[in-house]
This record gives sequence, structure tokens and C-alpha cells, in this order.
Amino acid sequence: MTTVVERLRGDGPKFSVEFFPPRDAEDETVLWRSIRELEQIDPAYMSITYGAGGSSRDGTIRNIARAATETTLVPMAHLTAVDHSVAELRNVIGWYASVGVRNILALRGDPPGDVYGEWVPHPDGLNYAEELVELVRSLGDFCVGVSAFPYGHPRSPDLDTDTRHLVRKFRAGADFGIAQLFFDAEDFLRLRDRVAAAGCEAMLIPGVMPLTTPRTLRTTVKLSGAPAPSALLDRLEPLAGDPAAFRAEGLDVVTALCERLLAEGVPDLHFYTFNRSKATREVVSRLGLVPARA
Repeated sequence: MTTVVERLRGDGPKFSVEFFPPRDAEDETVLWRSIRELEQIDPAYMSITYGAGGSSRDGTIRNIARAATETTLVPMAHLTAVDHSVAELRNVIGWYASVGVRNILALRGDPPGDVYGEWVPHPDGLNYAEELVELVRSLGDFCVGVSAFPYGHPRSPDLDTDTRHLVRKFRAGADFGIAQLFFDAEDFLRLRDRVAAAGCEAMLIPGVMPLTTPRTLRTTVKLSGAPAPSALLDRLEPLAGDPAAFRAEGLDVVTALCERLLAEGVPDLHFYTFNRSKATREVVSRLGLVPARA
């Protein structure tokens, strides 16, 4: 099975896609329709998030295995330390390996129910993402990714501390980092500069969410951990009552953001899809990232 790093080598930028695990059979049908539609335009890799609840974890494991065995896509499995003993983590990692998954995004994870709540480690588990990186690395020939935070992790006291934590994850064995959502290309580029200034040349990938509805804008604000710039709100909020106009303007905003990132040499644009394919396909097509054969 090909690794993420192998897929991102070579000429020109790539794109990748992220899904979340389905809650029920109807959700699973929607998920797989989107996976099949995006498979046709050859993303560099695809990933499925790993939720705090047991059923969500089961959905991640089941569907990432299906992607590995039934599609041409390169799958990346998310894994968090939340509510897992080391023995359980070893078991999940071994199971991923058994179905041919070589790419893992290693995350400490957020407390169930409240992403800003107090972190309580499993009594037989891990405290930090870097420990999970080391564990994954010790168990096989995996390509390992980690998360990065353009505005700093909510629990980091400042950006310098946050950068040191990120660099430790790379030095523990991570191959690349995927940045959480942000609003301005400069926010990502400053993160990249901070990591480089710390003497680390690791690959950083920006996470992007197409802004198609007021809900996706609210989700972007929540997941970024930073307030949206007034200029962005001034463009989009007056269109909240006109779905078609909001979607058109939102995709223009995201396309311009991506164009700026590509001009700065990012290796990959990682799209959060909301388990839908249309908006991502539209942006990727505008950017000229759809392979000719697709």
C-alpha cells in the first residue's frame, strides 16, 4: 500500500479528502456515494475521522478497511488516545496493518463531549500525541501524520509553546502535519515559518473546508478556534438568506484561499468534505488539480 508521503512526491500540488464516520446505514450510503464520486478524480489520499464514541470508532475502522480493500484510494486512518489503553491502541494499530492501511493520523484527541474540557488520560493510556506517534512507529512501517494549529492549540499558552509541541511530534517520528482550519493563507504560512525557524523541515498541509452554507462557516469558526475576520463575515453574512448566492460567494472565497496557498508551494490541499463531494470537486476543478485521466 502506498504512503501519503509517496503520493505527495513528484511534480505539482495534489489534493486529499477527509470524511467522518457514518452514524447509521443511511449516512453510510451517503458517505460511499461521495467516496466513489471523489475516487474518480484521484485524490492523493483519503481519511476518515475517529470520534470519541465507540460506535464512531467502529465506523471509522469498518469504512477505512473497506476503502483499503474495495477502492483505488490510498487510505489514512485517524487514531486518538481518548479512552484507550496502550493495549487497545496496539490492537487497533495491528488491525489497521492487517487490512493494508499504512497511513495513520496520530492525535491525542479531545475530551468526549467538550473539546475544551479537562483532558483526563486513560489510566493505562497515553498523555500526548508524540507518545502515540512513537507507539505507531514502533509497531510497523507506517507513515504517520499529526495535527497542527495555525492559531495554536486551545490548551497552549502561546504560539511559541505550541510550536515546540508540534516540533516534538515531528521529532518523535511524524512524517507530515495537517493544519486545522484557518481563514487567511497568511495564518497557515506563518505556522510554516514558525516550524522552519525551529529547525524543522517537516511537510505541512493546510486543511480547507468549502464554505457552502452558514453552517459550514459556523463549523469553520468553531474548529479553527479563532474568530472569523470581519472582512469575511461582511462578504458572507448578508447572503445567509440566499443559499445559492452564499454558496457561490463561499466557493469564491475558498478558491482564492487555495490559489494563494498553491502559489506559496504547499504540497497538498486537504479538504474537509462533510461527506459530500460536489463542492470539493468544484474547487479542485477550478484549481486545475483534477488529473487529465479523470
